[in-house]
Amino acid sequence: MGFSRYSIFSVIAEALRGHSGWGPAWRDAIPAPKYDVVSVGGGGHGLAAAYYLARHHAVGRIAVVEKGWIGGGNVGRNTTIVRSNYMLPGNAPFYEWSMKLWEGLEQDINYNAMVSQRGVLNLCHTDAQRDAYARRGNSMRLHGIDSELLDLAAVKKMVPYLDYKNARFPIQGGLLQKRGGTVRHDAVAWGYARAADRLGVDIIQNCEVTGIRQQAGRVLGVETTRGFIGAGKVGLACAGHSSQVAAMAGLRLPIESHALQAFVTEGLQPLIDNVITFGAGHFYISQSDKGGLVFGGDIDGYNSYAQRGNLPTIEDVCEGGMALMPMLGRQRLLRHWGGIMDMSMDGSPIIDKTPVQGLYLNAGWCYGGFKATPASGWCFAHLLARDEPHEVAAAYRLDRFAAGYVIDEKGVGAQPNLH
Repeated sequence: MGFSRYSIFSVIAEALRGHSGWGPAWRDAIPAPKYDVVSVGGGGHGLAAAYYLARHHAVGRIAVVEKGWIGGGNVGRNTTIVRSNYMLPGNAPFYEWSMKLWEGLEQDINYNAMVSQRGVLNLCHTDAQRDAYARRGNSMRLHGIDSELLDLAAVKKMVPYLDYKNARFPIQGGLLQKRGGTVRHDAVAWGYARAADRLGVDIIQNCEVTGIRQQAGRVLGVETTRGFIGAGKVGLACAGHSSQVAAMAGLRLPIESHALQAFVTEGLQPLIDNVITFGAGHFYISQSDKGGLVFGGDIDGYNSYAQRGNLPTIEDVCEGGMALMPMLGRQRLLRHWGGIMDMSMDGSPIIDKTPVQGLYLNAGWCYGGFKATPASGWCFAHLLARDEPHEVAAAYRLDRFAAGYVIDEKGVGAQPNLH
């Protein structure tokens, strides 16, 4: 069957023939000498950008080069949450556009990404936090985004299994976005890779970029472990390694790299049918379709490129979970992992041209990278094709830190570890 369209009929046909006719989801491409656009990074953002470039823009040959394998980076190392409950003008339109793209993604790319709009509930524990959630909810509504402020009784009815007797962290209510939810992370990578490949994009795995060749201030292509690949334009979508790759072009980015850990318990019967965040600490939890409770919290407090974490952060995350749901103490952790976060100075991303002509940057996603995948790819493709920012990403400029136009959603200042 090869690269035919997935449908109920193809599934039935393959079931009758013992699933012997399925072909590879995408080609394992051999690098060509030159492309019109090369996307460095085969995660969700790089693959989405390549797909939307091929789908919506008159761009010639496109390649995605990935150091490892598709799905092996941050796109497969996250807690799968998608939402658009942002407050600031620079963020709200972008993440709402991402949510709208999530809602039509599976039909667009012809792939089951398991988009589940089960709702995201942010709990509040003080009067001041409730007021802050009311402001955020009102701002969301002004941007055309759904939001609902719940009182204690409504929260109890929705999630009766939380600890409502905790005198230290009393639950007073919450902010609910019903359209938020979860999406299977690695399926997003596989779906975008397959869809991009069907449009002629070369996906080149096990191809590490070792240098960026320039001449007279203009990019010529990338040096890789599989040889030099020429390019008219190069887009960097390297997540936590953005600073390292940009340094190959002589650029210093306003980014720090930190490890973020995530956890999965043993499988349980259905318990949590939405996403819940603990407002008195950084803890968020949902339940996968396999039954495991998926949760996470703060980044590790030091700079690191290691895809592993440390015990103090594990303890801090588990303490937040226990304060919210004491029954978690009876569950066994099945596994945990780490991903590298590219933490910007104000906690918001960068989608912009760089001072090097022909070199473009998609970075600084902090905790928000996965939920932004479709809109990030859409807007990065727009920038690469037209040399101008998309309207919903116009605030994500590289020079905003020097100009003073920061987008500080949490209001904690220029401290990446606090965003």
